[in-house]
This record gives sequence, structure tokens and C-alpha cells, in this order.
Amino acid sequence: MPVSEEVVFEKVRTALVDALGVDEDEVEPSKTMVGDLGAESIDFLDIVFKLEHAFSIKIPREDLFPEDILQNTTYVQNGRVTGEGLKLLRQRMPFADLTKFEANPVVQDFAKQLTVGDLCKYVSMKVTG
Repeated sequence: MPVSEEVVFEKVRTALVDALGVDEDEVEPSKTMVGDLGAESIDFLDIVFKLEHAFSIKIPREDLFPEDILQNTTYVQNGRVTGEGLKLLRQRMPFADLTKFEANPVVQDFAKQLTVGDLCKYVSMKVTG
């Protein structure tokens, strides 16, 4: 049975409120996980754990954290993701809006791109298969 966008958002919001200690009204689809909600790498472990249990899904680390691309000298030059690297990121992460990142693809800024809405789209994709 498909899970509605509202149900996905509510469960994602609950996971973020629990993991990050933010207020429910701070969690909006346009908010970035790192910049707006203050998530750190350790928090993502907790968030992923909570989402895996809430939705009975498995979330491979590389789905949300494509280090194999971001740390590969074939796809990163002078601290910036190359065009080929951006193409791979778009393929790997169709749920994420990478428009801002593509305008200035500094590797260190990648983690700041993921929004609550992106995470909801990802979970919806995983749930519907």
C-alpha cells in the first residue's frame, strides 16, 4: 500500500525532532538539514536509524552520502566536483535538488545541500520501491 506524502513528512519530521531536538514548526520541506536544522554527521546516523525503523526500509549510507564520488579524484578537482561528478550525483540522488550545488560545486558544501523535502522524496522512493 502506498504511503502518502503527508505520512512520509510526519514520520520524517518526528525523526528529525527526536534526533536534532528542534521544534516541529522548524521542520519544513525547504529547510536544509545541516544549515537550517543544525544536523551534524553523528545526527545522521540517528536519523537514518529512526527512518529505517519507522518505514521498515534499509538506507545505504552511499544513497545520502556519496563519498565514493566526493572523494574520488576522477570526479573532484581543486576541491570542486567536475561535470562528470555532477552527472553521477544527479543519477545517484534523483530525489535531491542539486541546483544550488551545481552553481558552485565545492565538495565541502555538499553536505549543506540536503533538505527536509529531499529526504522525504528519498523515503517515498524507498517505500514505493
